[in-house]
Amino acid sequence: MKKVTKKQAEEIRALKKMREDEIDTSDIPEITPFTPAVVGKFYRPIKQSITVRLDADVIAWLKSGGRGYQTRANKMLRSLMEKQQGQARKKQG
Repeated sequence: MKKVTKKQAEEIRALKKMREDEIDTSDIPEITPFTPAVVGKFYRPIKQSITVRLDADVIAWLKSGGRGYQTRANKMLRSLMEKQQGQARKKQG
């Protein structure tokens, strides 16, 4: 951890002496309501390398979209998994 510089220490002392309503907070973003989390935006699930046998036409279709066909296949499977998990939760609850 870095040590506090003399300039930073002076700024901290100055802030401590100020009343809370004197501190300019105009550059702080406004707090907004929470939006639902999106899997994969920041959280990256651990990948596992496997061998899977798929029909040739399915592979050709996936590859026809260009680079990233494995990522697209993973997104499709994840979407299906989440849909089925949601349906299972509805049946339980």
